[in-house]
Amino acid sequence: MLQIRPISDLRNKFPDIEKIVKAGEPVYLTKNGYGAMVVLSLEEYSKLTDGAELALDRADKMAEGSSARMNHEEVFGSLRKN
Repeated sequence: MLQIRPISDLRNKFPDIEKIVKAGEPVYLTKNGYGAMVVLSLEEYSKLTDGAELALDRADKMAEGSSARMNHEEVFGSLRKN
């Protein structure tokens, strides 16, 4: 179930939020009725970012071995074709 809480719950009901996050679910926090942030466990955050970090590491290694450079239009144009 989607967990949407006011940001004040982060301070006032931290154990409740921590329990939800430790169970692997994100908690969406609102401020004045609008989305403000998402709280995730470190494990869930890692699942989201590890692939991107690995791809960036590979790109860095490839760039070290080549003098070829692409601008953002070339990179994203190539990605859109695929």
